[in-house]
Amino acid sequence: MKSLIKSDTKGRKKVLEPCLEPCPIERGMRLLGAKWKASILWHLKDQPVRFNDLARMIGGASKKMVDQRLKELEAQKMVKRTVLSERPIAVVYQATDFGKSALSVLEPLLKWTEKHHL
Repeated sequence: MKSLIKSDTKGRKKVLEPCLEPCPIERGMRLLGAKWKASILWHLKDQPVRFNDLARMIGGASKKMVDQRLKELEAQKMVKRTVLSERPIAVVYQATDFGKSALSVLEPLLKWTEKHHL
C-alpha cells in the first residue's frame, strides 16, 4: 500500500497510512538480499554442485559463510542438500524449483548490472 505523507501548518511531515508489516519488496529481499545468497543460487541454476566446488566458484566468500548461507537457503526451501557419501563426507547442493523461480529476478539484475558497467 502506498503511504500518504502530509505536512502540517508548521511544515512537519506525517505519514497518514503507514505500512504496519513488511512490504513485498522487503519480504523478497529477506530471502535473497543476504550477501552471497543470490550468487549461490546463480551457481546452482544448471546442475547440482559439490560444496567445495561451490565455495571455489564464489570468490571472496569464506567456506564458513557459504555453509551458513546454504543452511539458510535450505531452511527456506530454495536449496536441497544431498549427502553422497559419509566417509569422506561428500555433499551436493541443488536449487529447488522454488529456488530456480528466483532466477527470473536475478537474470534482469544481471543484465542491468552489465548494462550500467557496475
